[in-house]
Amino acid sequence: MTTMNAMTDSHLDADTAQLKALGYSSDFERSMSLSENFSLGFTYLSPVVGVYSVFAVALAAGGPAMFWTYLLVGLGQLMVCLVFGEVVAQFPISGGLYPWARRLVGTRWAWMAGWIYLWALWTSIAAVAVGGAPFVAQLLNIELGNGAIAGIAVVAICCTTVLNLSGTRLLARVAMFGFICELLGAIAVGAYLLFFARRQDLSVLFNTYHFGRGVDYLPALLAASVGATFCYYGFEACGDVAEETPNPGQTIPRAMRMTVYVGGAAAMLVCLALLLAVPDMQAAISGQDADPVTTVLKTALGDTGYRIVIGIVLVSFFSCLLSLQAAASRLLFSYARDDMIVGSAALKQLSGNNVPSRALVLAGLIPMGIAVMGYFMENAIKTIIMFGSMGIYVGFQMIVLGALYARWKGWKPSGKFTLGAWAWPVNTFALVFGIGAIVNLAWPRSPNDPWFLNFGMALTLSIVLALGLTYMLVAKPHGRGNAPSGDAIPR
Repeated sequence: MTTMNAMTDSHLDADTAQLKALGYSSDFERSMSLSENFSLGFTYLSPVVGVYSVFAVALAAGGPAMFWTYLLVGLGQLMVCLVFGEVVAQFPISGGLYPWARRLVGTRWAWMAGWIYLWALWTSIAAVAVGGAPFVAQLLNIELGNGAIAGIAVVAICCTTVLNLSGTRLLARVAMFGFICELLGAIAVGAYLLFFARRQDLSVLFNTYHFGRGVDYLPALLAASVGATFCYYGFEACGDVAEETPNPGQTIPRAMRMTVYVGGAAAMLVCLALLLAVPDMQAAISGQDADPVTTVLKTALGDTGYRIVIGIVLVSFFSCLLSLQAAASRLLFSYARDDMIVGSAALKQLSGNNVPSRALVLAGLIPMGIAVMGYFMENAIKTIIMFGSMGIYVGFQMIVLGALYARWKGWKPSGKFTLGAWAWPVNTFALVFGIGAIVNLAWPRSPNDPWFLNFGMALTLSIVLALGLTYMLVAKPHGRGNAPSGDAIPR
């Protein structure tokens, strides 16, 4: 036991020395193990939340062959994950995308990357909280209006704020509990549907129905792939808590990869099981069956079994909320520590249990405000919430592009995880994939909808970019603080 404690102390001393060499000291508690760090990323990715939320939309857009988009998008995001692994291994700093962009390129690039990602996190928190409310209604068998949905969302965010304020240890334990419930639930329900409730043959996965064949099917495949893009981010959250994880240069890249592998496999299992258990595929594709997930679960499991599954889904929504808010608070803290945002003096303060309490409260209040807006202007809030995924993918690509720029300028990754000879092809593929995903997300596909919904993602991104650039030009936050920047590039 004494030897183990000595080894642990040695690792912590090395972590402190590495962080000091990067220009920081930290009062965070380094108590998050590999499995706990991975569970944080997994619950943020939340395959059950992702698949259940968009299954009907993806099926209506591309038919059952949309299953393969989970594999294709997963491979693309794995490339992004590998690039992130190299960056965080060399710069294991709390806050994720903002400090990585700062070290790879510079303060202006970092400001915009963090700004976009921060608003994406806030809207994602609101989206998950609002998206979980209908499942509460289904569990209780009641009807909910806009006001009740907003109220449930606010209560859920309040609860995650209280839990996050309780400290890193509790965050890690709740994330682990959420991971176990979600993964076991996905495996159990998926296996039951596959073995005891199958209504379709495996050949249905290759059936494109009326959407066309060969090249003609491509537009439908791209439209359906939007569903898969909602299921493959979250691995970056592992790096948001870098200063709370021992041996982060080795632990976090591994946890990131595990998040993609396990989360992707769970999402594909859930999607496959649901597809093969759909009683009437034509009705699900046409929209006659507006909620094929509920139809499948009630048909296969009965009312009691369905309510048990909904209970597991709600645990997944809650743990996803917890992880998203933790990520947003660490980003705010990282901004504030470098004096890059208004209110820095307050937001960089840690509470007695070593968490950024004021940043956590703000990471709760703003999403609550977004959720409450839905009571007054439902269409507008849908447009704002849609920005969540778009903003996250844009923030990701600012890091991928920044890494490519730094390599071109001579950056040689020196952390405990590197890609070696594969660095250039992986980084290039990640950039091409990411830009394609952003274009695909923003592409207008609903000509009958109001213009602000049809172009909602591009519109909200433009507004966020304009506000961020205006703040940067007027307040000049990038000129504050003395933390290093651009130091990945040899001088």
